[in-house]
Amino acid sequence: LIIVVLTVNNDLMLVVFCMPFTLIPSILKDFIFGAIMCKIVTYLMGISVSISTFSLVAIAIERYSAICNPLKSRVWQTRSHAYRVIAATWLMAIIIMIPYPVVSHLDSFPRPDNTTAHQCRHKWPVAVAKQSWYVLLLLILFAIPGVVMSVAYGLISRELYRGIQFEMGHKKDSTDVKNGLTSTMSCGSDDGDGCYVNVQRPYSLEMSAMSASVKRPRADRPRSNTSEAKLEAKKRVIRMLVVIVVLFFLCWMPLYCINTWRAFDDNSAKKALSGTPIAFIHLLSYTSACVNPIIYCFMNTRFRKALLAMFSCCAGPCRHHRRRHRRGLRDNEEDVTAMGPSMSKFSYTTVSTMGTC
Repeated sequence: LIIVVLTVNNDLMLVVFCMPFTLIPSILKDFIFGAIMCKIVTYLMGISVSISTFSLVAIAIERYSAICNPLKSRVWQTRSHAYRVIAATWLMAIIIMIPYPVVSHLDSFPRPDNTTAHQCRHKWPVAVAKQSWYVLLLLILFAIPGVVMSVAYGLISRELYRGIQFEMGHKKDSTDVKNGLTSTMSCGSDDGDGCYVNVQRPYSLEMSAMSASVKRPRADRPRSNTSEAKLEAKKRVIRMLVVIVVLFFLCWMPLYCINTWRAFDDNSAKKALSGTPIAFIHLLSYTSACVNPIIYCFMNTRFRKALLAMFSCCAGPCRHHRRRHRRGLRDNEEDVTAMGPSMSKFSYTTVSTMGTC
């Protein structure tokens, strides 16, 4: 539920309230939306960024609890708890960003062509207040969330890695045990050639082992496939966690560092970053709104399957044709299975000579 809110509400707010009100004034060199919108937009910008960051932290903490402490997390990870977390993130963001509408003002300045342009700026009473504010944002919205996410996902990765090592060791042990039951033991004997000894087993045990070896491939194959699928799923989760942390720092670190730099030395920051660099940094921070849905949704196998199923509904005739084709192949396979090996050879020859679609 938190992921849904993050993807739908927070990133949508970032797209609606941050991108156009930053891009349009940059292109026109004029803030054309008025003084009231100047206060509202800056406030909503701060709220959307804060909610997005706090939601990422909440997701990291809840994932850590669910994976590292699964029994305890089942008690308190309920829908009502998710509602409380969402309400807490909104409340924190609304309270923390109150200074923005207070210090936001619309300034007018003349252009070289004798026209008047406007700019939405922050007017702080003293320089110390401005510096303290941006240092606070650097800590609350970047440094502390980054550390919490890194620690949480690091512990999750360690737990998953331990599970991978355990399953690989368990798989190796089971393979060794299975090989030990079917192999001969090496030691000395009068009946053998001096190198290997055939262990004498009762006839009933040999027959049971033979019957088990006949039945084992069908039973072991799904089990081995399941264990391998679990290992691959855990590896994908670890890769996804690494991507989340790296992209968080990559998208937001330049913006917060530059805002802090401008708070302490505005003139040098403007000279170094005016024009394309500052536009690229804003664009980089806004890409987080595109990255989050990709990470949390499109890297999820179930989400991809559901998305493909949804789009496949649009191709009605093609989907119906594919279903009929698959049903015909299944019927053909069932007929082949029922009629024996000779028919299966004929069917394979017929299908292979038809060529690819």
